[in-house]
Amino acid sequence: MLPTRLRKNSEIRNLVRETQLSMNDVVYPLFVVDGQGIRKEIGAMKDQYQLSLDRLGAETLALKELGIRYVILFGVPDEKDGEATPAFIENGLVQEAIRIIKKTDPGMYVITDVCLCEYKSDGHCCFFEDDGDIKRGKTLETLSKTALSHAEAGADMVAPSDMMDGRIGHMRETLDRAGYESIPIMAYSAKYASSFYGPFREAANSTPSFGDRRSYQMDPANSREALKEIMLDIDEGADIIMVKPAMPYLDIIAQGKELSYLPMAAYQVSGEYAMIRTAVDNGLMDSRVIFESLLSIKRAGADIIITYFAKELQAMIKDYQ
Repeated sequence: MLPTRLRKNSEIRNLVRETQLSMNDVVYPLFVVDGQGIRKEIGAMKDQYQLSLDRLGAETLALKELGIRYVILFGVPDEKDGEATPAFIENGLVQEAIRIIKKTDPGMYVITDVCLCEYKSDGHCCFFEDDGDIKRGKTLETLSKTALSHAEAGADMVAPSDMMDGRIGHMRETLDRAGYESIPIMAYSAKYASSFYGPFREAANSTPSFGDRRSYQMDPANSREALKEIMLDIDEGADIIMVKPAMPYLDIIAQGKELSYLPMAAYQVSGEYAMIRTAVDNGLMDSRVIFESLLSIKRAGADIIITYFAKELQAMIKDYQ
C-alpha cells in the first residue's frame, strides 16, 4: 500500500479529507462596554475590540458579511459592585446587546457568557464566606438570575463559565420554571485555571482583586477530574459541554468526546490567539497555522470552536486545499 497515492493532488486530498472546517463550527466572542462611539482595540489581542452598544449594529452586519452566524457576548461595565448587580439588571450591557443584535440581524445566534467576574468589584466568579469557603447558595441564585435575564432579553443560549458545583442543575430549573425550557445550556464543564487567559483579563477587566481562581477552576495537571466534571454537568442537564482552553487540552477534548454523546465545544482562548497572532505577524510562522490550529481542535473532537480567528476563517476555507 502506498499512502501517497491519496495525496497526489488537491482533488484527491479533498475527497479523502477526514476533518472539515466550516463557518458553522465557529463562535465569535464580542466584548461590550459602556460609553458611546467606542471601538477600542484590546492591547494584548491585536485586531480584537471592545465595542460600545451604539457600534454593535454595524459590527453585527460586518460579521454577517464574513459568514459568522454565532456570537458569544461578554459584558464589561464601568461600574461594578459587591453583589454583581450589573450582571442581571434588565438594562445591563449584555441584555441590551442581545436586543441590538437581534434587531439588526434576527438570524444571528446569540450565546451569552454567564459569570460574575466582570460584574463583581472583587473580580471573582462567586461569593465567599468569611472563612474563605464559597457561598454556594447565593452564588447559584445570582448566576441563575443572570441566565434568566439573558433569556428574557432574547438570548438563544446561555453558557455558564463560573465552574461552581451544581450550577447547571440550578440554572436549568430556573429557566424551566420561568418558561424557557427551549433555551440550551452550554456548560464550561472542564475549565482549567490556566495562564493562557492572560490577555482576556484585559479584554474583560476581570482580574481578581485578591487571590486567584484555583479554588474553583480546574488544576491543569488533572484529566480524570475533567471527565468527572463533564459527567456531572451532563447529569444536571447540560446540552453542550466545553473544554477551555483548547490546544493545550486536546487530550481532554478527545477523552470528553469519547465519554459523552453531547456536542463538544472548545474555547481557543486569548493566550492561544495572542501567541499565534504574534508569530504570524512577525513572520515566524505562515498564516496557515491559524487554520491548522482550528483543524487540530476539531480533529480532537470539538463540534463547536469559540475562536477570535472566526473573522479570518471564511477566506481560509476557500484557500485550504
